[in-house]
Order: sequence, then structure tokens, then C-alpha cells
Amino acid sequence: MIIALALSLIAIASGTLLTYMYDEDAPLASRLCSGACIGFALLGLLGFALALVFELTAPALIATAFLLATPLFLLVDAERRTQVSTDIDSAIQAISRAISRPDRWAFIYFFFYAGVAVVAWLVFARAMFEKPDGIYTGVLNNYGDLPFHLSVISRFAWGQNFPPEDPTFAGVRFTYPFVTDFISAMFVRAGASLRDSMFIENWILGVALVGVLHRFGQQLLRNRTAAILTPVLVVLNGGFGWWLLFDDVKKTGKGVFQVLAHIQHSYTILPEAAEGWRWGNAVTSLLVPQRGFLLGIPLAVIVLTQWWAASRSDAEGKSKKVKGKKDSRQHKQSEASAAANTAAGSTAVNSSLFPFSFFLLPSAKRMLAAGFVAGLLPLVHAHSFIAVMGVAACLALVNFKRWREWLIFLVTASLIALPQLLWSTHGSAVKTSAFIGFQFGWDKGDANFFWFWFKNTGLFIPLLIAALLWKRDNYLVSRRLLFFYLPFLLCFIIPNMVKLAPWIWDNVKILFYWWIASAPIVALLLARLWESNAWNRGLAAVLFVVLILAGGLDVFALVTRQGEYQEFDRDGVNFAKMIEQQTPPRATILHAPVHNTPVFLTGRRSLMGYPGHIWTHGLDFGQRETDIKKIYAGSPDAAALLAKYGVDYVVIDPQEHSLMPVNEAFFSRYREVAKIGEYHLYKITP
Repeated sequence: MIIALALSLIAIASGTLLTYMYDEDAPLASRLCSGACIGFALLGLLGFALALVFELTAPALIATAFLLATPLFLLVDAERRTQVSTDIDSAIQAISRAISRPDRWAFIYFFFYAGVAVVAWLVFARAMFEKPDGIYTGVLNNYGDLPFHLSVISRFAWGQNFPPEDPTFAGVRFTYPFVTDFISAMFVRAGASLRDSMFIENWILGVALVGVLHRFGQQLLRNRTAAILTPVLVVLNGGFGWWLLFDDVKKTGKGVFQVLAHIQHSYTILPEAAEGWRWGNAVTSLLVPQRGFLLGIPLAVIVLTQWWAASRSDAEGKSKKVKGKKDSRQHKQSEASAAANTAAGSTAVNSSLFPFSFFLLPSAKRMLAAGFVAGLLPLVHAHSFIAVMGVAACLALVNFKRWREWLIFLVTASLIALPQLLWSTHGSAVKTSAFIGFQFGWDKGDANFFWFWFKNTGLFIPLLIAALLWKRDNYLVSRRLLFFYLPFLLCFIIPNMVKLAPWIWDNVKILFYWWIASAPIVALLLARLWESNAWNRGLAAVLFVVLILAGGLDVFALVTRQGEYQEFDRDGVNFAKMIEQQTPPRATILHAPVHNTPVFLTGRRSLMGYPGHIWTHGLDFGQRETDIKKIYAGSPDAAALLAKYGVDYVVIDPQEHSLMPVNEAFFSRYREVAKIGEYHLYKITP
């Protein structure tokens, strides 16, 4: 546990120091949030590269820690040491002022981030927890995903899964973005439990995500109220599902507070697609169940922030250049030339020095850093990489005059991402055709398109349109911000036209980037209303509550511990420990194709897990599923099929009996090597 925390601290420190290479004006808190995300991504990718050579052993962990710590050499530079020291002193002074004589914003920031830290702790403590009778999750949407992530972590940690094969489909190359789970596996090998390995990473990245979104809002809007609203609108997203609360009150005959104390379902997403509630909440539908999103989103937002900052520094440089020219008219010609050269220095580059001096410009450094961070994404979260690169291509065309900066970004991102893409696609069994197809309206079913999106996102889209059209003296959304935002509309349009995954709901992985880019604009509208007269301030408060109420109800039910869903019973957990003791790390085990077999806790190879997961990964499982049923039925070719798939052990427990006929007489010919309660393990190979 201590070593896992030490690895985390090294990752945060190294990532934070790297931000000094490109982000000149960031406060320390923002650097720490960005640094945590960059550092964890580097931890996972460096650790994986070394594990391919040494497997996930102590030498690999030590080598990873040393490589990860190399940014500490940046402190050799005296100027950078001074900058870091100044930032630390400024942060300490700010905290001191906030305690001794707090102003309004110091008070707001303190309670906001204290609240974020506490809520993140409560949320991720419910992702997985143990009770005397087994392992549970407190998030219904995590019920199917948690065992899958545990299987990935345990296969890396204990199953010698290098090069990786799919932990739920033995013998097939693993192409699912796995870095987030691999980091947890590193923590397990460093001494943390399965639960703690996920919690450490989840909590740090959860808090960092809010900080990164806050920084994005600050850079984009230059409005403190709108900036702090931005992460709230993203994290507590939802629609009009809160109206179901009144239906629950009516159906149960109980008061509102009694219903709130025993919430029975989500108010943003329901399992039945016919109900039409499909958008979900970021916390309960994305960040907890789909762990890749937890690192993919903040990395992508860091990229977006640097895009905007690079364009702003370019615009500010041009403004200074124009001002320098005006001032030069009031001085001698020699002084005018010097002033013009100084003012233009941040944007104009002497052609004789190009290309080297060009990379010293703030905008070029930011685009280089953005390309570096974007290049980390493919094995972290592939959909985030696709969204970022697609929007980048559009912005590069719109801003063709800045082609050098965009070329830096695209080349850097491609150089880092290409080896990951080639590695993950080489020899893949994924059927690409399963990922692409025409389907209008995303997951709307038979619902009207406009009504579907209105009920799922509430007032968000109407307020977004109002913000884009708002004009008094000037438009609320500047021309530069509008052109920056427009490409993100493709993240809404394309997933509503084309299926981008075997399961159409997974299009949300692209759709959510439209929401992230739109949230600051809606936040700016709310901030302007709040900063106006009393009537508008009241309207802003009402609109804000309506926007976040459905998502807030889902998160409230989670932090108040209102849901418990058992994944593994106590006998299953103990049976998993017996399997670890009785089988070699790379043994192939046959079990029922379910999502929560105890085998997923052992790190052993699973012949086939839950078909729903395998299907969403684009794999063809039909023949293997049929053969598994034949084996358990003890058919004439059962022994031949066991040999065909290289099965070393077979599990028979209540899950197999509930799913298909089991011929126990057939398996009695094999030696039983482990038994606890109704769980049995038979050894097939001599």
C-alpha cells in the first residue's frame, strides 16, 4: 500500500514538473491536477512497456519509478527551481489569507474543492467494497463492469498476461484500452489490495478531473463564476429525469424526503430503452463503471485547454504588435524599430532562425505539449483519442493560417500514438464491421428525436442555443470562441447518424465531448444572468438547479449508500483464493459465461466470460459459446472440445447449474482439486 502511494506521488510530482515546460501562467493547484493525469498516464504506459520485457515484477516497478522520476532533473535549472518555489510560496500565502482574512472567492474555492474531495471519496469508496458475505458495488451501472475490470487487473497482476490477451476470451489479443486497469495492477503488485488499487487511482483522478475542467472554463471564459460552474455542469449532467421523483412520491404514497431516503432507481438512465432515459450521469454511468474515461477525459481536456491558450497567446501577441506600431509613431525611427521588434517577438520569428526558434514561442510549446498529451490517449481511452484528433483536424482547417502550430500538434500526437495503435491492432480478432453502421438518433428507439434529446438533456440544449445567439452590445459568445466550439458539434451530429460501436449506447463516448465543450458556454450564460439584477439572479439559480437536479439525485443516492449489489459471495471469494493456490498463473479455466465468475478474481485465463462484454469488444463468440454448452452437457465430443481449447480446469458452481445443464457424471472422471460449499474445481489436464 505504501509503495503504491509512493508511485502515485512520483507520478503527480513528475507530471506537475512537466507542466512548467509549456503552461507559463498556471497556478500550482491547476498544475497539480494536470500533472496527476499526465503522470498517471506515463506511469501506466512506461510500466506496461517495461512489463512486456520483464513482466510485472519488482524490477519492472523499480525501473518504472526511476524513469517516471526523470522530470525531477528539470529542477537542475535554477530559474525553474525559483519558479516552482515561488508557486509554492504563493499557494501557501493564498491558503494563509483564506484562513486569516478570507474574501468571497477564497471562501468559495476552499469549500468547493473540499466538497469535491469528500464527495469523490464517498463515490469511489462505493465502486467496490467488501462485507462479511462477499464483494459488492454501490453503483448499479457498475454491476456488469466491475468484474470485468477486476479480471483485467488480476490478469496483469497475477496471470503473467504479457503480451496481453483478452482476460474474458482466452487466446485472443487484448485490444480494449487497458492503461487505467494496468495502473491498478501495478499498485496490486506494489502491495495494495484490489479495492485499494482502484480507489487510490480513482480518487486522485476524480479530484484532478474537476480541477482540469475548472481550468478549462477559466481559460475559455475569463469569468470566475462560469469557470466554477463548468465542472459542476459536466459532472452532474442529466435531464428532466428528476420529474420521476414526483411519480415515485405518487406511487409510494410517501413524502419526498422518505423517497429520497430510499431511492430505488436512477433519474438519468433506465435499463429499459423503451422508457427513453438513456443519457445517464457522468459519475454513475461513465466515471465509475468505465474506468478508461476517468483518465481519458482529463487528458483530452488538457489538450483542449492548450489549444485555446495557444490561440489566445497568438491573438495577444498580435495585439501587442499592433500597439507597438502605434507607439512607434511617437518616437524616433530607431526606437520605433526596436519597439516593434520587441512587441512582435512573441509571434514573429526571424526566418533565418526557423524552425528552431519557432519552437520557443509560447503557442508552439503549448501545441507541442498538447500533441504529447493527445498521443498518450490510444491505450488509455481510444474514443477520447478519436474525438480529440477529429476535432483537431477541423480546427486545423479553420485556423489554416496557424498551420505550423497545428502541424506540430498533429505530428507529435501521431508519433506517440502510432506505436500504440499498431501494437493494439496487429493480430487483432476484432471485427471492424461491427463498429460502423448507420443508425439515426443514437439510442432513441422509437421516440421522436427532438423529444428524446429534450427529455434526456433538459434545458441544456435550449440554453446552449440561447447563449450562442445572445446579443446585447456584443454577442455573449465571441467570434473566436464560436469558431473554436463549432467543430465539437460534430461530436453530437456524427454519433446521432452513425453507430460507432457494436452497442449503440457506447456512442456516448463521443457524444460526451460535445457536452464538455458546450458546458462552459451554458455556464457563461448562467454567470451573466447571476451577475445581473436580482430577478435574473433568481432565474439563473432556478435554471442551474434544473440542469443538475437529475444528476445530483443519482450522485446523492450513491454518496448516501442507498444501493448495494453483490458481485461475489463469500464462498466465491474463498474459492477464488483456492484457485490461486491450486493452479499455475497461465492456466486456462472453463466456467459459465457470466459476468461475475470467481475466476475473474484469480488472474487465470478464462475460456469465455460474459457474451455481452465480448460482443461490445467486436469479437465473434458464437461457436465458443455453443461448444461450452456441449462440454458441460457431457456430449460425445466434450473431451475433444476440452483438448481443442486447451482447458486445464473446469469450474462447477451454482452459476453453471443456473445457466445450462451440467453432466456431473461426465466430470467425475476428472480429479477434484478444490471445493468450498457448492463451488468445485476439476483438473482436466494430467
